[in-house]
Amino acid sequence: MGSDAGQAGGPQIATELSRDLNLFHVTMMGVGMMIGAGVFLGIAECVGVVGPGGALLTFALNGVIAMCSAMSYAELCSAVPRAGGAYNFARIGFGRGTSFFAGWMEWFASTVAGSMYSLVFAIYVLNYLDGLGLLWWEHFDTHFSVKVLAVIVALIFVYINYRGASETGKAGALFALGQTITLALIGGVGLWVVIRDPGRIQNFRPFLPNGWLRILATMGFTYVAFEGFEVIAQAGDETIEPRRNLPKAMLLSVVIVAVTYVAVTFAAIVAVSRADIAGLEGVVSISGWFRFYGTVGFAKSVQLLLSSGFGSLLVALAVIFSSTSALNATIYSATRAVYALGRDHFLPPAIAHVSPKTKTPVVALVVTAAVAVSIAVFTPTKHVMSFASIMFLFLFLLVNLCAIRIRRHMGDEMQYGYLMPFFPLPPLIGIAAQVFLAMELRHMSWVAWIVAPSWLGLGLAVYWLYGRSHVTQTRDEIVVFRETPPPSTRPCRILAPVANPDNALRMLLPILRIAEKQDAQVELLHLVPIPEQIPLSDAGQFMGAGEEAIVEAMLYLGNRFPISHTVRYCRNSARGILSAAREHRADFIIMGWRGRSARRDFFFGSTVDPVLERNPCNVIVLKNCTKRSYRRVLAPFAGGPHSILALNTAAMLAADDGVIVPFHVTAPGRRTVDVSEFLERHRDRLLVGPGRFTPKYSVSSDLLGALRDEAAGYDLVVIGAGGGGNWRRLASGALPEMLAEQIDSAVVMVKARTRVKSLLNRWI
Repeated sequence: MGSDAGQAGGPQIATELSRDLNLFHVTMMGVGMMIGAGVFLGIAECVGVVGPGGALLTFALNGVIAMCSAMSYAELCSAVPRAGGAYNFARIGFGRGTSFFAGWMEWFASTVAGSMYSLVFAIYVLNYLDGLGLLWWEHFDTHFSVKVLAVIVALIFVYINYRGASETGKAGALFALGQTITLALIGGVGLWVVIRDPGRIQNFRPFLPNGWLRILATMGFTYVAFEGFEVIAQAGDETIEPRRNLPKAMLLSVVIVAVTYVAVTFAAIVAVSRADIAGLEGVVSISGWFRFYGTVGFAKSVQLLLSSGFGSLLVALAVIFSSTSALNATIYSATRAVYALGRDHFLPPAIAHVSPKTKTPVVALVVTAAVAVSIAVFTPTKHVMSFASIMFLFLFLLVNLCAIRIRRHMGDEMQYGYLMPFFPLPPLIGIAAQVFLAMELRHMSWVAWIVAPSWLGLGLAVYWLYGRSHVTQTRDEIVVFRETPPPSTRPCRILAPVANPDNALRMLLPILRIAEKQDAQVELLHLVPIPEQIPLSDAGQFMGAGEEAIVEAMLYLGNRFPISHTVRYCRNSARGILSAAREHRADFIIMGWRGRSARRDFFFGSTVDPVLERNPCNVIVLKNCTKRSYRRVLAPFAGGPHSILALNTAAMLAADDGVIVPFHVTAPGRRTVDVSEFLERHRDRLLVGPGRFTPKYSVSSDLLGALRDEAAGYDLVVIGAGGGGNWRRLASGALPEMLAEQIDSAVVMVKARTRVKSLLNRWI
């Protein structure tokens, strides 16, 4: 599959990757990346810190949190099945700067995880050889021999990755399957031991010797053991049927790994007898036993679980399978992350060079290998694990934000292969948990809170000095083709989307009136529709009608008000309008409406509905408004959140000697709203004095009918938009929208911004 850099007018990079991975391959790749340090380092550390029950809860709760983030990943990668993972999601959801940092974090997190797995392999293999009496030196996790073996095994799997995705996937699937079977055997033996000797359950007393809060620290420390689904997102360009297989693989891998971790943790704890604990001087509990043996505590417990010789062999096999499959997957993931940065020119494009022979990003692989080897050589194992965990916590937090933002702002643009249930609850749970776990990780390794910000600071320098000026454009982002600044600056800004030159001048008449009353500057916005198969560099041939409308509008308005214009490309018009409004801090969006949409999933249409629902500022929608001012203006009034804007809009569009009638309809038996009292109470928020309005009242059980009958005697009707989202308006048939659809006179629909919601809509 080709990966289009999408640079407007720039050269394209040949980035063909082979599509060879099936559901089994990518599932085992995720499992292989997860099962490794979580077992061989995490179990011993967790039991020593939070006790036996805390260790079980650590892995079980991390599995729940990981599933929340996995659902976000699954949804996003089903819509964006390309190499790059979180980098791609952030590019679409938040733009260039955020996407660079997502890729930068993703690369570092996976690279550090690869270093960690190579160190785990070295520590446990040397421990096994030492148990056989084959070593004549005392080794430990920072010993020269550990570093040398870690580098050797890392380079072996760099070569396997170089051979191509097919070789990587087959090797990863083989090792992951082997590790899963091996660890399932350990879990099964642990269950058999408890059945034969129920007294081993006493090892879980006390269940939580240090309380619940310490679990947050161990969860943060071992979170890296659940990040394997991230590597699956990197395989989008190399997976068969990615929209279907990637989400399935992610969710399956988390379930498999969570069950395996809990089973193996249980087995490791029940493997130790009271006699084994008593045999160590000064050790009185299972937690103390694991603290005594440290990083090799899991190996010792498995040796006790089985016969000494077979137990040692089983641990060695588990290490070989688990650490190497995880190492294989992390190298793959890190390579694809930095490849994506090079592909889109955030980093020098040479990094995205793909080998013609093996179809792998060879330069990205070499750069990743150099960083991984350096970390393995110069960093203690415990800190390496913490570095990886905190970076993945940051990364997954960002992906959960992307899932919310993309579904909310671009859901109708995306072709999803999977949609998470109970949205947005899973990503919100994931975000909250990741913040807490990252904070608590300082109790396990305060160095992680120095390294992570330092890496992000280095990324900021790279982005500022190189990436931001070289990055290519993609079709998922908003591209500014032409933009003019306003000739002068005024306190109020009106954004007016212009598409059809036939309607532009007629729509501009009420805009002119509003601009006069608000002392506003007007920005005309044209969004260029470009067919998917046409490169962005050829956008000029599609800008004709919009530019014609803008030229006519500027000739008409230019000598009256400060006018500026912007011509942009966006895959979705509503998103383009909202983005321009946020970017230019518009006070009003004024747009036209031609009547009820033919689509059943929208009321006003696929452009107007999202703008009303996500309004970052006041929105005014015009229907049949072809005059500059009106003699008789009806303003249906219910005292809702949009009443002030509706009354002010009515005052702005009414002729200087025109009549403005706030009209209130009360259902029989309901309390009537005192319109005059409302006007007096909000006098300081009205553009004209209360005396300019002539309130009118009616009692009727048919509210819509009463409003429709009254509207027949007026030139213009100004009404607040219905509350709630688009789906709620469609389901309930909101009265304001139904009235606007059924009457023939000119109609203005308004929706006022609220401070909290507008702030959220501007930034989230």
